[in-house]
Amino acid sequence: MKTFKLVSLQLVEENGLVDIELDDGLIINKEDEKSNWLLEAYIDKSYLEYFKKRADNNDELIIQVVITKKENDPAAFQTKITSINELENHISILFEGSLKRTKNDYAELLLQDLLGRGFKGNNLLDEFKTKMQTKPRIPATKKENKETPVQ
Repeated sequence: MKTFKLVSLQLVEENGLVDIELDDGLIINKEDEKSNWLLEAYIDKSYLEYFKKRADNNDELIIQVVITKKENDPAAFQTKITSINELENHISILFEGSLKRTKNDYAELLLQDLLGRGFKGNNLLDEFKTKMQTKPRIPATKKENKETPVQ
């Protein structure tokens, strides 16, 4: 098993990405035959009802996370909630799932978005360089990318 720091967490919803403010987080590659991962998010208790409802419905959640450093590209996971632990002011949510492989990496998704927004020539190059440094959040799959442009 390998353990990493969870830096950011987003839910991929039909209408775009939903940022979940992390107080802390951990991700574990179980390195088992099913390629399962465990993700623990330590977040504010205000999210409790939302995640309880999703867990009670046994919903499958696509989550997008950044691992180790905020500069890293996001990775998408197909997950289910396995447990929710209530603490005084926080909750700890344990997700289990698998890495969702995508055909495109971050640079390709960003370029696709910028082209779709009409950037060309030197303006495209300048905007691409800027966005590659600031790493704005965009969905890690083409389908969602059409719905949510880069900010």
